[in-house]
Amino acid sequence: MKPILECSRLTKKYGDFFALSDLSLTLERGQIIGLLGPNGSGKTTLIKLANGLLTPTDGHILINGMTPCPKTKQIVSYLPDCSFINEHMRVQDILSYYTDFFSNFSTERASAMLDALEIDRRSRLSSLSKGTKEKVQLALVMSRDADLYILDEPIGGVDPAARDFILKTILTNYREDAAVLISTHLIADIENVLDRVLFLRNGQLALNATVDDIRTEYGKSVDALFREVFKC
Repeated sequence: MKPILECSRLTKKYGDFFALSDLSLTLERGQIIGLLGPNGSGKTTLIKLANGLLTPTDGHILINGMTPCPKTKQIVSYLPDCSFINEHMRVQDILSYYTDFFSNFSTERASAMLDALEIDRRSRLSSLSKGTKEKVQLALVMSRDADLYILDEPIGGVDPAARDFILKTILTNYREDAAVLISTHLIADIENVLDRVLFLRNGQLALNATVDDIRTEYGKSVDALFREVFKC
């Protein structure tokens, strides 16, 4: 089985600034991976390249052996770091939209999550709290039978109870032969669900290790090692 994501000397340049520089890595399936780094480290650029929203300046990025294209969009489920749904839409209309647009979307799974949240499907998204909007959007993303889930700051700006629900949703709704890539600054909140972490610094890979190896080799939590490496 092909790796779900491969980067070979991946570079993205804006003028004289390198958002990513000569980045090479391989991510296998069956993992929840933390994409970690300070602001400006290249996390969002990597995510946009993986989703085909940007094109590399040099090097290559492959999703399941393919350059990002319409075919890869069918197997990547992406949660951006900002609202991506028309807030005037009702929840039930959003469900219908996803059902029509994505062949791998499970209406039953999404409905079960919304029922657990006691969300009235007649509600417009604009009438919901920020935390509830985040939950609705995550439910939509995690209800696709994707090979790669890319979640950009999925727990940013929500209360601790909402974070717990979001993490539980991630853990219980991705397939074992898929992978989840999570970008976040709230490392301590998600560390317990991670299998592997990537540290990015100035567009380059500073660390690629399993959480178990970090605890064994460094005798520290991921959060503590991150603070040491980046002097937080």
